[in-house]
Amino acid sequence: MISERISEIEESSTLAMAQKCRNLINKGKNIINLSLGEPDFNTPDFIKQAAKKAIDENYSKYTPVAGYIELREVISEKFKRDNNLIYNKNQIVCSTGAKQSLMQVLLCTLNPDDEIILPSPYWVSYYQMIKFAKAKPIIIESSIENNFKINPDELRKKITKKTKAFLINSPSNPTGAVYSKDELYQLSKVLKDFPNIIVISDEIYEHINFTGNSCSIGEFLSTKDQVVTVNGLSKGFAMTGWRLGYLGAPKKIADACIKIQGQFTSGTCSITQKAAIAALSKNPDFTLKMRNEFENRRDLVFNLISEIPEVKKTKPEGAFYMFIDFSNYFNKNFKGKEITNNDDLSMFFLEEAEVATVSGSAFGDKNCIRISIASSKNDLIEAVSRLKRSLSKLS
Repeated sequence: MISERISEIEESSTLAMAQKCRNLINKGKNIINLSLGEPDFNTPDFIKQAAKKAIDENYSKYTPVAGYIELREVISEKFKRDNNLIYNKNQIVCSTGAKQSLMQVLLCTLNPDDEIILPSPYWVSYYQMIKFAKAKPIIIESSIENNFKINPDELRKKITKKTKAFLINSPSNPTGAVYSKDELYQLSKVLKDFPNIIVISDEIYEHINFTGNSCSIGEFLSTKDQVVTVNGLSKGFAMTGWRLGYLGAPKKIADACIKIQGQFTSGTCSITQKAAIAALSKNPDFTLKMRNEFENRRDLVFNLISEIPEVKKTKPEGAFYMFIDFSNYFNKNFKGKEITNNDDLSMFFLEEAEVATVSGSAFGDKNCIRISIASSKNDLIEAVSRLKRSLSKLS
């Protein structure tokens, strides 16, 4: 009954863990949920006011598939103002979330058996999206020792005649790694030698960057011919439920995305688009309050995790996650049950510590577990305390 196409992809591990968490909470369990990547802040009032105004002014009709022209002009200016990128309004497509933007780019550019280079650890949906597009992910593994970043030599070694695209995410989900301007420049030097390789840059965590230096790889490559930049409102503007993502792309790719979106979903919500115009027109300094709070929580959790013996960690430079190596606790037992890998340990944390996390296996990593710091400081302190107590019970 179900197509092979659907049978070949897996359920989102992050959403699956969130559902398990909700089920346990409904049964009366006191679960602290550190599994979802969702800011625990409210959408800024001026953005909500713009949405209310749009409702009152009856913006309730279909919009152009790619989004209102005014919104695409605002995004074009935002790319120039914040990222030093040049995309005109006809190179921009607004979708129902950055996830849709990414999926459409992959479907519009990848043929069966094309290769796309993907650094690991990677966001959980990348791998499944690539499989759905019938392409082949070529993994470059990184490690905690190199702060979960790849280098130019590693990138060059993975390029073959079949390489169609390269996908990079900075700041990174799940690791919090942020590539510096020089690191992106060095990667771009490799990619300049292969102008037919499409570079897809997922910058959804742009405004949650603790380094003070934000940079896009598109600064060093052609936004006219090679680079697709994907972004959205969910993370930096606390608008996860509003569902608006956008991309800037070479014109042929943008047109292809409009073509597929026109058949699948058409234009995204008119009210959200009007709210997005307000959000993206404003200097992004208003996002600093949220960013600073996440940085404080990052420091808090890093220090608390440091008190747990035998864990390996790196201090994230962006996003709102910690990706912690708990492998020294593998092959231990609890009440006769062996903890053999990070999947087992993540379930142990849920059942014994009553803390929901996500196993690193969902992100292509065998040793780590991801915890979200998008919770109150009190919850984070209690959660790490529970993790520490539960680990002390393993033998």
